[in-house]
Amino acid sequence: MAEQAKPQSAAQREVARNIAIHDKVAGQYEKLHGEIFNTIEQSRLRASLQSALDSVETGRTPPHAFDFGCGSGNLTAHLLALGAKVTAADVSRGFLDLVSKRFGGELLQTFQLNGRDLSEIADGSFDLVATYSVLHHIPDYLDACRELARITAPGGVVVIDHEASPASWTDPILAEFRSNGMRTDWRKFLTPMNYVHRLKRVFNPKHSNEGDIHVWPDDHIEWNKIAETMGGGGMSVIREEDYLLSRSLQRLDAYEQYRDRCNDTRVTVYRKQR
Repeated sequence: MAEQAKPQSAAQREVARNIAIHDKVAGQYEKLHGEIFNTIEQSRLRASLQSALDSVETGRTPPHAFDFGCGSGNLTAHLLALGAKVTAADVSRGFLDLVSKRFGGELLQTFQLNGRDLSEIADGSFDLVATYSVLHHIPDYLDACRELARITAPGGVVVIDHEASPASWTDPILAEFRSNGMRTDWRKFLTPMNYVHRLKRVFNPKHSNEGDIHVWPDDHIEWNKIAETMGGGGMSVIREEDYLLSRSLQRLDAYEQYRDRCNDTRVTVYRKQR
């Protein structure tokens, strides 16, 4: 008699749901995320990654970068353009196929994550490890951080970007900006599935269109715990920056008025002791 499969844990169910959703939206991802794919954010991101690469002290050329949760290739595109060799990694085969098609070449390889750990990757394999808008999708994000530190070579750098800053839920100036600085997205009223998701949020206020996320005042990543975890892996902070994320529906004049007065997003860069 065939052995019955063990029931999935809650975390495994969350990962499976995230994979299914991201496989489905892979080809539309960039159209859905104007807060990522806009000129201001892409310019900031390119400069941030250049700074991170300049901080690598492993001595290897070209540096080998690991794009953890690569999605449609946002970081991968920049890292390749900046001269790095890149391993683009994601749980979604749909995203990996898209990245291979877009950027395939001798400096790119892809790696399908197992949704649990990075045990298939040896210690110290990479000169730079970068993750962008990913940790809030991972139920045990601290274990993920331990793994990111482990696979980084001595003198190598870890970049954690596009995660909510501590001020995101508490700053009254930010709340003022959100109230006054946004344009109405009329397209959302023409998308039938938005009404389905809206109904689901009546019963579960934390329901998200794109899988399980942890971006709520009572359920979010904690930067102090990340710092402790990375420190345990021999990493120390070399740069930390809070910034106001540019979104496609923001009024540009309002964004320019508020960008130096408030923030909602953080990037932190760590370097591993040699």
